Amino acid sequence: MRNHTMVMEFLLLGIPGTWGLETALFFLFLTLYVCTLLGNVLILTAVISSSRLHTPMYFFLGNLSIFDLGFSSTTAPKMLLYLSGQSQGISFQGCETQLFFYHFLGCTECFLYTVMAYDRFVAICFPLRYMVIMNYRACSILATGTWMGGCVHAIILTSLTFRLPYCGSNEVGYYFCDIPALLPLACEDTSLAQRVSFTNVGLLSLICFFLILVSYTRIGIAISKIRSAEGRQRAFSTCSAHLSSILCAYGPVIIIYLQPDPSPLLGAVVQILNNLVTPMLNPLIYSLRNKDVKAALKNGFLKRSLTLENK
Repeated sequence: MRNHTMVMEFLLLGIPGTWGLETALFFLFLTLYVCTLLGNVLILTAVISSSRLHTPMYFFLGNLSIFDLGFSSTTAPKMLLYLSGQSQGISFQGCETQLFFYHFLGCTECFLYTVMAYDRFVAICFPLRYMVIMNYRACSILATGTWMGGCVHAIILTSLTFRLPYCGSNEVGYYFCDIPALLPLACEDTSLAQRVSFTNVGLLSLICFFLILVSYTRIGIAISKIRSAEGRQRAFSTCSAHLSSILCAYGPVIIIYLQPDPSPLLGAVVQILNNLVTPMLNPLIYSLRNKDVKAALKNGFLKRSLTLENK
């Protein structure tokens, strides 16, 4: 340790195998990021402004929009900076902050998807008691629990990763600070951090995914018992958007963290899908087939235009 200099700054080498494509990738990712911001801001505005959307399902949808805004903003701005030719360096504290918020928001979203599956389970299987079970207090506790659970998860992973000394190379072979890219640069044994990150990220995602499967198995059984085709279609339509979001969100996490030796390029592509594409698709998934959200957005624009005309 005395013969090494402690690392004070890391260099993000970017997406593996994409040298010479920086300009094209900059415009592509900038477009995705802007669409993500606009889409989630519109969903959040609709949920807040429309009294018809002040229900448990849309309360959790508003939470999802907040997390999508934060999750994409954790990695995208720095990536866009170095793709545009700016410095690839990130300070030690900046790297630590990026890793914390990435896992905090990512884990919180996993918990939130699980809570949203439980909300749909109660709505389909216990429709007459739905508003009693999913009351304001229950929704607040569940939402707070997702925040706190994600925070504890991120604190454990961040503390284990950055209590290790980094005194050799400072070149991170990735486009943001993540555990698999940082641990090879540590000067001490990283087995504990690797085991905990595998358990906390990979297995935790699988457990949440299993709980979601249990909820939707019960939902499927309940829908199959509905006699009218219209009733079955209406019940299924309330769950289809959530199912689509789950497939987009959980697939990348499981692929990345449960592969014994993933390809760097494949890992980067999957992470980009998780960081930028899924948060961009969520507003489309939840608004295109949702009459209430579309009506709320339409009314909001009409009120805005009338206000401008009166001025």
